[in-house]
Amino acid sequence: MRDLSRAADALSIAPLLNCLLREAAEPAGEPSTGQTVHRLRASGRLLRVRTGHRPSSPELWTGVAWHRLRHAELVDLTAQEMRAATGFSNPALVAEMTASRAAVEAILAARARAVPPDDLWLRSEQALVMGHPFHPAPKARSGGGPPAAWLRYAPEAYARFPLVLLGVREDAVIDAGDTRALDTMGQAPPGYRLLPAHPWQLELTRRLPAVRTAFAEGRLVRLGTTPWQAEATSSVRTVHVPRRPDGAGRADDLFLKFSLEVQITNDIRRMWRHDLRQARRIDPLLTAAFEAMEGSAAWLTERGHRTVRGLDETFPVLVRDGLEGHLVPNTTVVLAAALTDGFDGNPLDRLTDPLPWWSAYLGQVVPPVLEAYARHGVAVECHLQNTLIAVDADGTPVQAVFRDTEGAKIIPELPREAAWQRLVYCLVVNNLGDIAGTLAHRFPGAADALWPAARREFERYDKERGLPATATLLAAPTVPGKANLLSRWIGASGSDPRYLPVPNPLALG
Repeated sequence: MRDLSRAADALSIAPLLNCLLREAAEPAGEPSTGQTVHRLRASGRLLRVRTGHRPSSPELWTGVAWHRLRHAELVDLTAQEMRAATGFSNPALVAEMTASRAAVEAILAARARAVPPDDLWLRSEQALVMGHPFHPAPKARSGGGPPAAWLRYAPEAYARFPLVLLGVREDAVIDAGDTRALDTMGQAPPGYRLLPAHPWQLELTRRLPAVRTAFAEGRLVRLGTTPWQAEATSSVRTVHVPRRPDGAGRADDLFLKFSLEVQITNDIRRMWRHDLRQARRIDPLLTAAFEAMEGSAAWLTERGHRTVRGLDETFPVLVRDGLEGHLVPNTTVVLAAALTDGFDGNPLDRLTDPLPWWSAYLGQVVPPVLEAYARHGVAVECHLQNTLIAVDADGTPVQAVFRDTEGAKIIPELPREAAWQRLVYCLVVNNLGDIAGTLAHRFPGAADALWPAARREFERYDKERGLPATATLLAAPTVPGKANLLSRWIGASGSDPRYLPVPNPLALG
C-alpha cells in the first residue's frame, strides 16, 4: 500500500506542478544539475523541482532549508498562490485535486489486480493513468461517486462491460444521420427502437424525475444488456464495440459516445444539444476533407446519433466509425497520448535513434491538420487523445487517424484568429510538444534536433501547399498554452478556456 501511495503521489504531482510552473511561476536563477528553481509570482516564494519531461520532487524554500512537498502540501501551496493571484478561493477545485490523487491510487490498485488486454491498441487506450499532463485534477470524477462506483467502467482499470439496452417508443425517438448500426445490437419489441446506454450513466440518472417518468410512461423500457462487452477507451464516455455477430453475418467494429453526468477535467461530460447539432454539421466537412487529401490520413466519421425526446442530453448515443476499414494494411495502431507515458509494446521502447521516427511522425500528423485548415476550412481538434498513429512492423509511423468533432471548428463561422490559436495549441503545444518532450527525455543527445525537424515540416508544407499563417507562426516568439489551473480556478467555461503565451519551440534562436 505504501508503494501505491508513493506512486499515486508522484503521478499526481507532475501535472499539478506543470500547471503551477506554466501559469504562476518564473525561473529564478540558473538551473543546477537536474534541478531548477522557480519563483511563484504572487507570493514570491521559491520552489525547486527536479527537471525532466515530467517535473517531480517539489521542494519549498522555508528561509532555512528546502522542504520536500507531498501532493497534499503542493495542493495547499497551489491554493494559496491562486488566492493571492486572483483574490478569491475555490474550495471545490481544491477538493477535486485531492480526489484526483485518490482516484489515481484506486486505479493503480485496480490495475495491479487486473489483466491488461492482449490488443496493443486497447492497451494504449487504457494506459493513461496520470491523465492530462497540464491539468490540476486530471483524474477527478466529480459527481461519479467513490472509486468503487466507477472503477468497473474505468479505461485505466482495463474495463470491459456489457451495455444496457433500452427500448425507445417510436414516437419518442430522435434520429439524426445513419444510426442503423444500433438496430443490430439486439431485438426491440414492436413499436420501439433500440437505444444502447452506458450503464454508469443509467446508474447516475435513473432516479431523476424525468427519467423515472419516461420509464413510467413507457417512452423507455429496459431490455437487458448486450451479449458482448464494450471496451472502455481513454475518453471514459466513449466505448469501443468490437466486431461482433449481428444476426446476418459480422458487423464491423464501432465507437459509441455517450453522455456522462460526471465532471472530468474541465466539463461535465454530457452531450449537449448544440454539440449534437454541431457534429451533424461539421462531420460531413471533415469526412470530405480527409477523403480529398493525398496520403493515408484518415478521419473516423461520426455517422449519426439517436436519443429519446425529452431526455435528449441524458441518453444520446453517437455512432462513430470503428478502426476497421480506415487503417493502412499490415499496420498496428496506438493512441498518441499513450506514447508519452508508456505501455507494454510502446513503439518508442524500440528506438535507438529518435530522429527518423520523429520525422515520420511529423510527416503523418502535421500535413493533414494544416490541409484541413488551409484547403477545407475546418480546424481539427488534434490533441493527443484525438490522434491515433498506425505504425509498421518496425514501429515507424505510417498513418495518422483523427477522431471526435467536439471542439472542431468551421473556419468561416469563427474569427480565423481564434480558430488558428486553438489549432496551434492542439497541434504544437499539446501534441508535438508532449511527444518531443518524451523523446528529448529518453534521448537527450538528440533533443536539440527535434524542433528544427518540426520547423522544416511546417516549412515544407508551406512551400508545397501554401499557408500564409505558417510564416507568422514560425516567426512568433510565443504560442498559446492552455491555462487549465487558472481556467478552473476562476470558473471559466470549458468551451472558453484561458490561454497564456509560452515560448514557441518552432521559432529560431
